[in-house]
Amino acid sequence: MTIARSERLLALLQALRRYRQPVSGAKLAADTGVSLRTLYRDIASLQAQGAPIEGEAGLGYVLRPGFMLPPMMFSEEEIEALVLGSRWVAKTADPRLAAGAVDALAKIAAVLPPGLKEELDTSTLLVGAPRRQEDKTDLGLIRKAIRAEHVLELVYEDEKGAFTTRKVWPFALGFFDNVRVMVAWCELRQDFRHFRTDRMAAVVPMGKRYPRRRPVLLKEWREVQGIPVQP
Repeated sequence: MTIARSERLLALLQALRRYRQPVSGAKLAADTGVSLRTLYRDIASLQAQGAPIEGEAGLGYVLRPGFMLPPMMFSEEEIEALVLGSRWVAKTADPRLAAGAVDALAKIAAVLPPGLKEELDTSTLLVGAPRRQEDKTDLGLIRKAIRAEHVLELVYEDEKGAFTTRKVWPFALGFFDNVRVMVAWCELRQDFRHFRTDRMAAVVPMGKRYPRRRPVLLKEWREVQGIPVQP
């Protein structure tokens, strides 16, 4: 197998990873810049080598979940994206999430070949320290509640300084340069609400699941807000 063909097959695997539903051969051929005939031949080669690609011509193809590409095959742009992303998280997220970003990048660096590891270590993409309001609660607690789909009770201060107690169903956490915002369904208002973490005077886990699934709430909130799905 030539190097060019190896890179082409890896590009095809990467393209397949972008799709959760079966995608047509024509779309994959366009994504990878090859003819449809070459695309079918490459898929057959990957299947023969054990890649869990399901489907056939006319129906579309999908890569079964769990298949991992070797990290040493990252491109220079992918390395820069990883460095920039991890540095942004380390600067803007709560301490535990920031530490996770640093640790994840270290694990990737440990398996990179020398040339790419040098690219990672000497990246010149920098992230400035953000100016933001200080959080009054543990963001790790909020992230845990989101993952578990658990109800939280908030004591929340509005922009006029008034305090209210709310029971909410948290399903997303937004990180911005100067503020962090929890997105949740509010039982008091019976609607979606956005809660700044610097205005949360108290956060108490209720220890029970809310009655709807997080992906459903996120989908409905996106539709209400007119927000497209992020890649």
